[in-house]
Amino acid sequence: MPDPGSVPGYLSLPNVVAADTFRAFGSSSLTRTAYGFVFRKTFRPVVSLRLTQHFLDRPRPARSRGLACRLVHRWACGKAGIDLPWNVRIGPGFYICHGWGLVVNEDVSIGSNVTAFHGVTLGRADSIEGGERSTTCPTIGDDVWLGANSFVAGDLSIGSGARVLAGTVVTDSVPPASMVGGNPGRVLKGQVEPDVVNRFVA
Repeated sequence: MPDPGSVPGYLSLPNVVAADTFRAFGSSSLTRTAYGFVFRKTFRPVVSLRLTQHFLDRPRPARSRGLACRLVHRWACGKAGIDLPWNVRIGPGFYICHGWGLVVNEDVSIGSNVTAFHGVTLGRADSIEGGERSTTCPTIGDDVWLGANSFVAGDLSIGSGARVLAGTVVTDSVPPASMVGGNPGRVLKGQVEPDVVNRFVA
C-alpha cells in the first residue's frame, strides 16, 4: 500500500485526515478534527500518526516537526491505552472504537475504512527453520471490522469487507465478505455486508 502523506490525491494529509474524521463523526471539517483531537482519546492517536508520517516523509527542516509529532503521538497512545506505532501504514478512514488494549505491529498493513475495537491484536508470527528465524505479519483489507479482543497474527490476509467477531483467534487467511469467529477462527458465514459506520468514499 502507498505511504500516506507521500502520495498526491486522496492519500494526501488533508484528505486522509478528513477521511478519519468522517469515520469518527459522520462529517468532516477542520473544527471536527480539532474537537476530536482535543476530546476523543481514540481519535487523537490517529491524527498524530498521520501528522508524524507526513512530516517524517519530508526533507529537512520539515522532519524536525515530525520528531515533535512523534512525541505527541507517543503521549496520545499512552493516554488511550493503545500501542499504535507511528510508522504502521494505514489507509484512510481508520476508526478506533473504545481503544483500550489495541496492539498493532509496525509491519502490519491496514486498508481503508477499517474499524478496530478494544483489545484487538494485529501481531506477528515467528517461525524457525534451519536455525533461521522469520517473522510475518497480516494484511488487513478494506472495510474490515475487527471485533473486541480479536487476535490476528502471521502471514495471512483478512479479505475486504470481512468481519472478525469478538474474541476470535485468526491464524489463517479470511476470504473477502466473510464472517469469522471462534478459536481457532473459522468462517461462519459468507457474502456478508461490510459493517462500516460512516464509510468514507474517495
